[in-house]
Amino acid sequence: MKLGLSLRAKWGDSMVVKSILVIKTGALGDVLRTTSILPGLHAKYPGVEVTWLTADAAVPLVDRHRMIQRVVTCNVKSPESVANVAKDLEGVTWDWILSLDDEMPLCELATALPHKVLSGASLDSSGDRIYSDDVEAWFGMGLLSRDGKEAADLRKINNERTHPEIFADMLQIEAGRPELPLPSASVADAQAFASRHNLNRETLVIGLNTGAGGRWTSKGLPVDRVIAFAGALTTALDQPIVFLVLGGPPEKGRNDEILAGINSLGLAAQAIDAGTNNDLPTFASLVGLSDLLLTSDSLALHIGVAMNVSIVSFFAPTSAAEIELYGLGKKLKSTSEDYCSYSKTADNSSITVERLVAATLDVLAAKGNQRRLIPRPA
Repeated sequence: MKLGLSLRAKWGDSMVVKSILVIKTGALGDVLRTTSILPGLHAKYPGVEVTWLTADAAVPLVDRHRMIQRVVTCNVKSPESVANVAKDLEGVTWDWILSLDDEMPLCELATALPHKVLSGASLDSSGDRIYSDDVEAWFGMGLLSRDGKEAADLRKINNERTHPEIFADMLQIEAGRPELPLPSASVADAQAFASRHNLNRETLVIGLNTGAGGRWTSKGLPVDRVIAFAGALTTALDQPIVFLVLGGPPEKGRNDEILAGINSLGLAAQAIDAGTNNDLPTFASLVGLSDLLLTSDSLALHIGVAMNVSIVSFFAPTSAAEIELYGLGKKLKSTSEDYCSYSKTADNSSITVERLVAATLDVLAAKGNQRRLIPRPA
């Protein structure tokens, strides 16, 4: 059963919108990139107050955003947490609910909350998950697709529009870009890190976030390829380079190998450990120290975009087309047949050292006087 456009048709563009509830809890990178809708919503509906429902882990990605008036957290796996959120939010008749996650508890919540218009995932009268016609462009490429997984996968492969373009079109707003305001303490910590490691304004710092956690191993590059990239880039540029090795807890072992490998090259290349147990604001601030970030399709990619860092990103199991770099860099796609297959074993061997170095040189040459959001010491 479909939830059609009748609600939006009844609403029309003339209705005053003063309250919007965005339900977007995960994944972390998706939460951050979805903040690109906020400038368009505020431009179209001046004075609107946006409440954002998210997961506890994602709070640092949205709680300082100037266009979000309130952040509410929910553990989707806890019935008690969902019930508490429902009680908290039911006192408002929301002008517009944007239900952007398809988990059953969140669909139940979106359906039950008082609202004038609901776009996105909800439940029909039989208790089945559905989504409204106006979000077909996005949900039609996902697991909830009305046409089944095979058709959804084909749409994803053939898609040529970026995430912010798709969402702006669905919501009938201007496309925006994500923002990630950081606490001053985290910025100060990153600047102190730079001072300790002599990363001054003239130092060429290349961030390396080349792992992919435990789930999507085929997103990441093999350790030996990362080390070879560092050596080839240092040789090509013929100048000292500091490689800032980034990642989360699952990457500690591989990052240790990368650090040891780069530091044993015998070239003007130095690898520095950014740590793998940083909180999100600290991690983002460290990403912001980079002149260029070489990254997998991961949270670091979305942070780099929000932090205005030059980027070279690579894609094998996931879609490069969805990623908007806002002119910050280049995307390298696998040329293997299983590109964008969302397979954990997708072949990324075509993301070669030669391609990575060439893209990095091009981005560095085009970088110019790009403003760094995390200033380094003089």
